[in-house]
Amino acid sequence: MSVLAEIAAALASEFDIPDAGTLTVIVLRLMTAAVLGGLLGLEREHKNRAAGFRTHILVSIGSALFVLAPLMAGVDAADVTRVMQGIVSGIGFLGAGAIIKMNGNRVEGVTTAAGIWLTAAIGMSAGMGMEILALVTTVVALLVLGVIPKLIRSDPTSKS
Repeated sequence: MSVLAEIAAALASEFDIPDAGTLTVIVLRLMTAAVLGGLLGLEREHKNRAAGFRTHILVSIGSALFVLAPLMAGVDAADVTRVMQGIVSGIGFLGAGAIIKMNGNRVEGVTTAAGIWLTAAIGMSAGMGMEILALVTTVVALLVLGVIPKLIRSDPTSKS
């Protein structure tokens, strides 16, 4: 075996280059997470919120990766639930950074924090291969963010 062939074999082994089917699954799940997270992020960006397009994409892809990697490594799906619990808790800290108390009792950023949390759930769904669940959830979330504020116009200065 030549040196170049040994190097190629070592790289293939180290990077665990998958077959075409597995690579397609990886790309599909991560791209689904990115696109769906991006859709929610665009809505938040359009409303000039602190956590926008890039943040939502990164949260969604990160959540997908955190569940996809152990599943691909052969970890039992039941054990992946511990990873998911960590994501849910950890995202709470990220969301808390988006919440600020304004003058008086007014609090802002709760919807943004909830959106970050939901984006993590959508990413986890995509990462686990539940792309339809992730898609339907994204559509429902976009309806909530787009329609409900139009239905509730009691305070035109309020920000959701």
